[in-house]
Amino acid sequence: MPGFRVVPDQITYSAAISACEKGGRWQLALNLLSLMPEARVVADVINYNAAISACEKGFQWQLALNLLSLMPEAQLVPNQITCNAAISACEKGGQWQLSLKLLSLMPEARVVPDQITYNAVISACEKGGQWQLALDLLSRMANVRVMPNEITYSASISACENGGKWQLALNLLSRMPAVRVVPNEISYNAAISACEKGGQWQLALGLLGSMMGMSVIPDEVSYNAAIRACEKGGQWQLALGLLSSMPDMRLTPDVLTYSSAMSACEKGGQWQLAVSLLSGVPDPLLAARKAGSGSWR
Repeated sequence: MPGFRVVPDQITYSAAISACEKGGRWQLALNLLSLMPEARVVADVINYNAAISACEKGFQWQLALNLLSLMPEAQLVPNQITCNAAISACEKGGQWQLSLKLLSLMPEARVVPDQITYNAVISACEKGGQWQLALDLLSRMANVRVMPNEITYSASISACENGGKWQLALNLLSRMPAVRVVPNEISYNAAISACEKGGQWQLALGLLGSMMGMSVIPDEVSYNAAIRACEKGGQWQLALGLLSSMPDMRLTPDVLTYSSAMSACEKGGQWQLAVSLLSGVPDPLLAARKAGSGSWR
């Protein structure tokens, strides 16, 4: 730009910082922000928002909060985008307490939390094993007239899964259609995993079977969770049946899939099948297809 005798301004820097943010180059984003005074360009809220978002995407929650704390010195007032980016940075950094603190400070700063805000805080609580707080935030959204979406519910269901509350996870999943939120594969996967952790293999298989009826395509995560549920429930035939059906769904079993299936065979005293799976021989899959007990539908 200097070569073309064009002077960079706030918009120029915002575009460049945003480009670095989208490219995952948080160091360059912070460097550009720091160069603005030297270029006699006063940074505005948009510049800071882009830099904080860059730190968030780079898992640099400390730097994101540091930028947030510098804004009053620069006579800048954080807005909704600023707070959401900072909260998301804390969520990615596993700092659920700080996420909650930032949420509590938003009314004082006259910033209204939105769906993105609550989703980030609920996800932070989920990662921190705070299922009670996650559910409290979900219920609070109705009071502040913020509509939850599939991300909100999926994070809340995952929080219940991590807390060993499979009943609550299923309750949340069943409530979604009533509030006009369509469950996606993440919602179902979290619920299936919750059933798996709770030793409810029948319910896990029921959820897997109902996904297609809801126009939700199961993925590898769905099958892995269901196979683990069968493994824990001592249902080795069903575990192999699920494994054998994955190619029909255009899904590729991974190490976790085979490990869970082998563990199911081991618990069922089927060491030959476990060895065959380890060796990559497809005989167990063919046997499972032929076995009537291998059907899970």
